[in-house]
Amino acid sequence: MLTLQQIKEDPERIIARLAVKGFDGKQGVNDVIDFDDERRNLQFQSDTLAAQLKKKADSIGRLMKEGNKAEAEEAKKEVAEMKEKQKELSDRLAVTENSIRDILLGMPNVPCDMVPEGLTAADNVVEKTGGKMPELSSDALPHWDLARKYNLINFDLGVKITGPGFPVYIGKGAKLQRALIQFFLDRASDAGYLEIQPPYVVNEASGYGTGQLPDKEGQMYLINEDKLYMIPTAEVPVTNLYRDVIIPADQLPVKNCAYSACFRREAGSYGKDVRGLNRLHQFDKVEIVRIEKPEDSYAALEEMKDHVQGLLESLGLPWHILRLCGGDMSFTSAITFDFEVYSAAQERWLEVSSVSNFETYQANRLKCRYRGEDKKTHLCHTLNGSALALPRIMAALLENNQTPEGIIVPECLRKYTGFDVIN
Repeated sequence: MLTLQQIKEDPERIIARLAVKGFDGKQGVNDVIDFDDERRNLQFQSDTLAAQLKKKADSIGRLMKEGNKAEAEEAKKEVAEMKEKQKELSDRLAVTENSIRDILLGMPNVPCDMVPEGLTAADNVVEKTGGKMPELSSDALPHWDLARKYNLINFDLGVKITGPGFPVYIGKGAKLQRALIQFFLDRASDAGYLEIQPPYVVNEASGYGTGQLPDKEGQMYLINEDKLYMIPTAEVPVTNLYRDVIIPADQLPVKNCAYSACFRREAGSYGKDVRGLNRLHQFDKVEIVRIEKPEDSYAALEEMKDHVQGLLESLGLPWHILRLCGGDMSFTSAITFDFEVYSAAQERWLEVSSVSNFETYQANRLKCRYRGEDKKTHLCHTLNGSALALPRIMAALLENNQTPEGIIVPECLRKYTGFDVIN
């Protein structure tokens, strides 16, 4: 969440930048400033009263020793009244602090100055394009038909077992899926990311730490009995490893990667965009997470973008990078770049990765800090990115690489699959 310091230093800028996300922050910013003024006043009263209370309490013993019992009894009454007043101030202070926190939790991150204005995906900026567009025959099949033809994925069995959006991978389809996971993990390890195998369920504190709660509560699967959430991305458990942690400066940057299944309700999604692998409730993904000093985070963001680009180039897929406009960004992000690949049989672009810098927004929720050369603690910057999400990669590979002889497996995956073609 935003810090009090950010808001109080330049409230007008905060309001103006939040408007880029389509969020009216004027009332919230003003309320936070007013509540903080009240908090500071209550804290001053509480501190003053505490000093007076100590002085009065110390006087009781002296009065008793001097034989001034009546004065001592009067002092005891005053101490009791002061303690009652102190409790009242403490309760009011807690209410005020909770009010500030509630407002801050409901405010999105401020987009950085590089974020373009705009309200929808149509306003996103194409920043870079690469890869060669495939040339398919007129009778080319979409991936859901290819999956049926070669017995790679059974969507109907998934519906039978669980429901729509939970496909069953079979034979070479399962092996190709596993090959992609291993390829992505190996490339991440080669790039210096430490592999983590995280839990697939998290508690409420973890959801708040990375900003999924309260913003995306309706999109997460909740295990009611235990108040645990199925993870929508490995970002959540991996970043929360550093909740309430002060990281020594010489241990930065932190670079982690993790494979996980991801679970998303995708409430409100319908129509052609959900066909086949395009939009699932359960899917696999390899995530990269970085924790950086603030001055290094934007260089790290470029490294992460280059890493994702390298994966797509190795797979031979046509791709482009979008710099998201304010209206299409997530609640928690300061800037996001989406990678999309072209799915030739569907003739449409499919998002396969989002790479984001959250600056101090998540770190403030997590209390993820580092100790600087000044011996003081400072908030870190957190970043993450999909490297990569598998379903739409699989869709594009099946469609773009289909030939009359079968589906050609990219060379970089063959040592993992053990086969060159799916036929």
